[in-house]
Amino acid sequence: METPVITQAMINAYDEYTHLTLDRRSFMQKLTVLTGSAASAAAIAPLLAANSAQAEIVPEADPRVKGEDITYPGTGGDMKGYLVQPADASGKLPAVIVIHENRGLNRHIRDVARRVALEGFVALAPDFLSPAGGTPSDEDKAREMISALDGKQTVDNAVASVAFLQGNDTTTGKVGAIGFCWGGGIVNKLAVASPDLKAGVAYYGAQPPAEDVPKIKAALLLHYAGLDERTNAGIEAYKKTLTDSGKDFTIHIYDGVNHAFNNDTSAARYDKKAADLAWGRTVEFLKAKLA
Repeated sequence: METPVITQAMINAYDEYTHLTLDRRSFMQKLTVLTGSAASAAAIAPLLAANSAQAEIVPEADPRVKGEDITYPGTGGDMKGYLVQPADASGKLPAVIVIHENRGLNRHIRDVARRVALEGFVALAPDFLSPAGGTPSDEDKAREMISALDGKQTVDNAVASVAFLQGNDTTTGKVGAIGFCWGGGIVNKLAVASPDLKAGVAYYGAQPPAEDVPKIKAALLLHYAGLDERTNAGIEAYKKTLTDSGKDFTIHIYDGVNHAFNNDTSAARYDKKAADLAWGRTVEFLKAKLA
């Protein structure tokens, strides 16, 4: 069978569906028009979506890491999360919060947390859907639940995650954060809300309001996809305010790649070259800022 041809218009339609409308029926109708038939649309839709079963860089049973599902204090209730660290850790390590996309704490983000741990960090991947009962297996349902979260409570839970890691006896007390898509936006908001955050890495994340930027204490590394017009619309204003406020930040824009280029479970949008470059920059940045 021939591999379906995926166009930029199809990718844009999927991005609109998953980030703005959350209306699957309208998305499939649009995709049917773009592909020429309902059968073609049905074949291409899974390629646009993420499939966490497709990629696992560091298996859960990898002997190099040890991970556990934990519960820790959040705002107004407990938070659930996945805590992982190198199996051979002999002393305290800096900590990194790994913040999920708008699909919740799924297998892919747990895998990313293990990748972070292998770089010499204690990694915590919180489930920010904990107040709503936790991440469901249905990604469409997870996106609906994410959109219904209380924004302030979510940021407060991120701040609580920093505090938890600061007080954890496996860490040095120095805490950074890395987030993707929705999680990238939360990293930016966390940088505003937490003076204790030392470093933040936001992958294609929404920018905070300009009036909040002066509150940021953390060093920032901001990764953007060149084709991501929706998120990129706020780059210049954010850059100006960060500069005017004298903040420590670096921005990288990866030409010719789409939003979610780092997510290796999404066949249509993943770009290995850009993802590898961004990851190398991320690890170097976190090691330097959390030393």
